[in-house]
Amino acid sequence: MYRKIRFMFSLLAVIIVIIGCHSEPKPLVPDPGVVSFSFRNEFSNDVPGTLDMIKEMQITNIEFSSLFGLSAKELRQLLDERGMICTSYGVGYNTLTDQIEQVAADAITLGAKYVRVASIPREGLFTLELAKKAVEDFNRAGKYLGEKGIYFCYHNHGFEFVPHENGTLYDYMVQHTNPDYVSFEIDLLWTVFPGQDPVQLLEKYPERFRLMHLKDLRKGVIGDLSGRTDLQVNDMVLGTGQIDIPAVLKAAQNTNIAYYYIEDGHVDAVTRVPKSREYIIGITGN
Repeated sequence: MYRKIRFMFSLLAVIIVIIGCHSEPKPLVPDPGVVSFSFRNEFSNDVPGTLDMIKEMQITNIEFSSLFGLSAKELRQLLDERGMICTSYGVGYNTLTDQIEQVAADAITLGAKYVRVASIPREGLFTLELAKKAVEDFNRAGKYLGEKGIYFCYHNHGFEFVPHENGTLYDYMVQHTNPDYVSFEIDLLWTVFPGQDPVQLLEKYPERFRLMHLKDLRKGVIGDLSGRTDLQVNDMVLGTGQIDIPAVLKAAQNTNIAYYYIEDGHVDAVTRVPKSREYIIGITGN
């Protein structure tokens, strides 16, 4: 009887292994969100209708870059009514430094665990002096937000990769900001456009990244440090440009990235975002 029981357990173990080997591969990013900037025109005209449209795309997580004329409370109510969430709230640099109390209050009302800034005011080439000031401002604001349970993230916009010592000014900001209070959101287009490799960046600072903008760059485009490009020409549906997005998502599995947002600056984002979402959820670890 004992041998029979052992045989049955052994057979069951083999069956479980076989089933496991033939199970469906899981997406690396099964539920990507979207950046409100993708539908900025639609939101400006009709916030409730745009939320309904986004939910029909099977997207429920939004990083808002604007309140579109509403209060944070009003926007939160519209989200709650639809079972949608705001996980990240984007504000301008000067808003962060000059209105930090209101930024924190709005983020808390929205339910956002992240506050993001997407650029640094400048004229011409980014400089060490500007990087030093940003470090001071980010450390100060990040500490205030962190004490309220909110992560602060800086989103690269391409111009930060000016060569500096053995790296770039982006490296300088990462290395001189307090990791307890300052994190980063990697934007793929604005990493590749200035000639950087997002996989290498993720591997270099795995603990510092917490958010990602999924954005593809037209094949053949060689960018610069301007932080500017024609999004109607060079912003592509995910998977149709030059960025090796599967490699990026695989590298991101070893980082602190919690949320991935599709961002499409093209005026036809309404038809393009669903295609990008389909592509992303089709990328598996196998």
